[in-house]
Amino acid sequence: MSSREDILVIRRLNDDLRREGRDGKVMITQGVQALRQELLQQVLDVVKTFDDFTPDNDPHGEHDFGSFKVDGVSVFWKIDYYDQTMEAGSPDPSDPEVTTRVLTIMLAEEY
Repeated sequence: MSSREDILVIRRLNDDLRREGRDGKVMITQGVQALRQELLQQVLDVVKTFDDFTPDNDPHGEHDFGSFKVDGVSVFWKIDYYDQTMEAGSPDPSDPEVTTRVLTIMLAEEY
């Protein structure tokens, strides 16, 4: 289990990636890419501004998952932590020097 300080660092790094696309990779699934342009932009805007974190969807306080609906379309987003080679999990998600963050935005049906 991470210390409280580590969790706060992870949360900040996750929020930076989600809000500004900084210090990580953003992946958008084919289903989301296939949405009409206006709806796709709405999805991206909601991901960037998402703040509906609860103990149910954010039990560790890392801001690493969210779900919402836009125009009747259910969307999930998830942040995963990989090592620098992206071949294994990160040894320390609170350390950006050893972690590659990946934000995936997907339709709920693609999960």
